[in-house]
Amino acid sequence: MGAAALRALPWALLLLLGPLLPGQGLQANASHGPEPTEEQPWVKAGGITAAPPATAQEVHPLNRQHHNHSAEGHPKTRKAFPVLSIDYSHVRIPFEIALWILLACLMKMGFHVMSSVSKVVPESCLLIVVGLLVGGLIKAVGEKPPILKSDIFFLFLLPPIILDAGYFLPLRQFTENLGTILIFAVVGTLWNAFFLGGLMYAVCQIGGSGLNHIGLLANLLFGSLISAVDPVAVLAVFEEIHVNEQLHILVFGESLLNDAVTVVLYHLFEEFANFEQVTIIDIILGFFSFFVVSLGGIFVGVIYGVIAAFTSRFTSSIRVIEPLFVFLYSYMAYLSAEIFHLSGIMALIASGVVMRPYVEANISHKSHTTIKYFLKMWSSVSETLIFIFLGVSTVAGQHYWNWTFVISALLFCLIARVLGVLVLTWFINKFRIVKLTPKDQFIIAYGGLRGAIAFSLCYLLDYEHFNMRDMFLTAIITVIFFTVFVQGMTIRPLVDLLAVKKKQETKRSINEEIHTQFLDHLLTGIEDICGHYGHHHWKDKLNRFNKKYVKKCLIAGERSKEPQLIAFYHKMEMKQAIELVESGGLGKIPSTISTVSIQNISPKPEDRTVPSLSKDKEEEIRKILRTNLQKTRQRLRSYNRHTLVADPYEEAWNQMLLRRQKIHEADYQNAYLTVPANKIDSPTMSRARIGSDPLAYEPKPDSENLPIITIDPASPQSPESVDLANEVPQGCSGLPPSPEEDEEGLVMRPKEPSSPGTDDVFTPGTSDSPSSQRMLRCLSDPGPQQEPEEGEPFIPKAQ
Repeated sequence: MGAAALRALPWALLLLLGPLLPGQGLQANASHGPEPTEEQPWVKAGGITAAPPATAQEVHPLNRQHHNHSAEGHPKTRKAFPVLSIDYSHVRIPFEIALWILLACLMKMGFHVMSSVSKVVPESCLLIVVGLLVGGLIKAVGEKPPILKSDIFFLFLLPPIILDAGYFLPLRQFTENLGTILIFAVVGTLWNAFFLGGLMYAVCQIGGSGLNHIGLLANLLFGSLISAVDPVAVLAVFEEIHVNEQLHILVFGESLLNDAVTVVLYHLFEEFANFEQVTIIDIILGFFSFFVVSLGGIFVGVIYGVIAAFTSRFTSSIRVIEPLFVFLYSYMAYLSAEIFHLSGIMALIASGVVMRPYVEANISHKSHTTIKYFLKMWSSVSETLIFIFLGVSTVAGQHYWNWTFVISALLFCLIARVLGVLVLTWFINKFRIVKLTPKDQFIIAYGGLRGAIAFSLCYLLDYEHFNMRDMFLTAIITVIFFTVFVQGMTIRPLVDLLAVKKKQETKRSINEEIHTQFLDHLLTGIEDICGHYGHHHWKDKLNRFNKKYVKKCLIAGERSKEPQLIAFYHKMEMKQAIELVESGGLGKIPSTISTVSIQNISPKPEDRTVPSLSKDKEEEIRKILRTNLQKTRQRLRSYNRHTLVADPYEEAWNQMLLRRQKIHEADYQNAYLTVPANKIDSPTMSRARIGSDPLAYEPKPDSENLPIITIDPASPQSPESVDLANEVPQGCSGLPPSPEEDEEGLVMRPKEPSSPGTDDVFTPGTSDSPSSQRMLRCLSDPGPQQEPEEGEPFIPKAQ
């Protein structure tokens, strides 16, 4: 980890072991060698001498033999055989690397053992404190502490963390919130960089003589360094507070995708600072470089992801090297992107997301477990080393403290983050179905942590062109420590105080998974009908293309043709069996899955049989599932409101419905005008009513003017076929009554049967005449009626 990495600890061990070693063994290389001088740097303090560098004669045996033959005449003093010798320089670098990793693992283990401390202080804070202590100890011994070099950070420590995040990325939550994440990552980062850079330029102009030489481009470069949210710090803090999936993916997704903006702004302002004059063409090219860096990184990652998936198709005969392909192709994608100065983080995320579904379908379960735990272990160790070396590099680095610049940078960084989140959330909520509440906005703004990416990018600056690098580095370390210590330590009690929704620890059941897929399918159909092509529509198109073409090329065997529902069932069955085995419940495992889970072997599709079902029965069930559940949308014609063909009979159907509605209204109004029949009372109630008021039940003397309704009982027509629309009561038509009507009263005549081939709806009838319309208007107004008072008898008294 550098030329002087932890030299004090190995030499301290040698000092302790020195008295226990034989004297001849310790001085075997020094007693017969040349005297220690200043020109021999291998001679160390304390009388302990490491082996000097080998000469040309020692390296080549032939030359040594020739030297022995040429010196036969001179007697040579015989050297005692070295029983034990020390050659630390030969193993110095790997020994120090292993020692640092061991220290990181011990610190991480001790942090989790002390549960009382872990509930108050985040792990990242303790690791930084450990780094400060180790750096101070190394410096107190007289050695120079190692500094976290940018190449070591970007090429060896950062890729495992990003690969672990990209390979196990919750794709559903990420795609559903992709628009919000992109706005925060792109627009939010640009706002933070320019807002912070502009205000820092103003501070430098009025801040005094020590800051006047810092120009606008240098301040914008500083703003681009400190404006991006760090994924390592966000992962370390948010995994401990267990916020809900939406908040976690918004902040973490922003930290992943803002890498392209940070890289472009960093290189843009670094190049512009060396130009004598910046033209419009340079600004336009810098704008296009953002799309080249981001889309180019994604393209490189997709290419390597497809190659990795295709390679895993042929690894069925040698399962041992399956995990190695995942690690190598992902790392090659990152390095290939860095060759062309593209976004390596975007390349790693794209490769992990693309390769995972196809690789997991081809590899065995043992390989899947190896990939999972190795990535988790690798990323955890890298994260621990990063925070420890942040503390060590703080002690070892050169700093220039300027109160005005450092305090202004910290204050403006917090203000820019809060304003950016509030303004962008106000705009985003206009288009989101699930709005971001004020509590969510506070957590997003408060969770914008800075970390080692800004620290390492600052070390890449050339000191000749940027002589203010030490001051930039001091300000960046101050901002990192404030966000990690103050915000990282207080975000957990604030989440509990605000009652922010926590992450659900229980996993979703098969029933929930199936209903989620059903709702996706339903929403896709609704989007097709409405003509609104949302993310469900494009997701369905992509899934159909993937199933029809891509799976056949990247997935081996019959698994590419297996229905999704059955494949998901087998996957959940295997997962449940493994969880039962790991929990020790072997006695409760059904016999159908115990053999599969114990052997940890992915069964072949033809061997997946249920003992209680025959082959024919199972094949019949599979056929039913394929035809009724998997190919529903394929059997239906896709349509929307923009492609519907006009129906030529639509107008006729509307007229038919209107006429039927008029007939029903007439039936209702005739029934309304009819006197309702008396409710039949019991004999006791009837005698009581008559005894209480005999006059109320006497027949009316004037009953000659009542209309008489005559119906031919021999008529074969049912009462429903009587044409009620042809009846016109007396006095309602405006015409004098005829003598026949005076004698017969109101007569209901049966409806004339229609001739064959005619329709009573489409053929105009008598109900369309003006007299019928006047009759309907007359029937629609029954006139005022007096409301019966309380206590009044049911039948009114005779006058």
